[in-house]
Amino acid sequence: MVAGPAAAASTEQEIRAVLEKQAVDWNRGDTAAFLEGYAPDTVFVGDKITRGIGEVRARYQQRYPTPAAMGRLTFSDLEIHPIGADHAYVIGRWNLERPKEAGGDTGGIYTLLFRKTSKGWKIILDHTT
Repeated sequence: MVAGPAAAASTEQEIRAVLEKQAVDWNRGDTAAFLEGYAPDTVFVGDKITRGIGEVRARYQQRYPTPAAMGRLTFSDLEIHPIGADHAYVIGRWNLERPKEAGGDTGGIYTLLFRKTSKGWKIILDHTT
């Protein structure tokens, strides 16, 4: 079932709000709040496959142990595509601005699969390069 234009617009706004909150939380150095955008059973695909919010949390804490290593996160070139009423995929770019001694600037592209839950839109699959 394909969502109508109004539903698609609402889905896009709600998912954009999740991503905007994640960027704000990240830039505050609040990994726990950032991870609220993920479902408990999320899967993260990067240099390895990480399953479940606990493993994803550990991955982020290992890779970004300090506020300097976390840097300033921005998202750009977002494309949000609803898939029915309860799912959507997002394609975009991420960028971290950080001091050279904290790893320097970095970034890449990602594909996210969102599912609408009783607690709002949550990332169930994150493929980031």
